[in-house]
Parts: sequence; C-alpha cells; structure tokens
Amino acid sequence: MDLKEIGQAIKARRATLGVNQRTVSELSGVAINTLVAIERGEGNPQITTLMDILDTIGLQLDVKPKVMEYETM
Repeated sequence: MDLKEIGQAIKARRATLGVNQRTVSELSGVAINTLVAIERGEGNPQITTLMDILDTIGLQLDVKPKVMEYETM
C-alpha cells in the first residue's frame, strides 16, 4: 500500500463516519494542512502522524512481508 492508497482510505473512512477534515485534524492533533496533503497522497508524513490519524478514525496499518523478485525464481 502506498501513500496515495492510504490517503484514499482515510478520506473514505472519514466519509463513512460523516466527519470533516477539521474534526479529524482537531481530534488527532494533526495540522489540517498535513491531513489534506496525506489524503491527496502528497508529502512524506512521519509514521507517528499517520498512526495518530488512523487511530482517530478507527483504521489500522498492517505490515506484511513483501514478495521480493528473487523469491519468485
């Protein structure tokens, strides 16, 4: 999952919950401009910033092993 997909997931979850960016910003303690950039798939947020947003809206980030090219040979 790349940052653009994470941003789309955040935006979709916000819509499902019926909350706006300002509310998520205030509840998570993340600046609204940062949240807007993340939802657009822009910038390079710290993992703690992403976690603050995800925790606020009830999402989690799963880490899985990536299949490396040499593993498929």
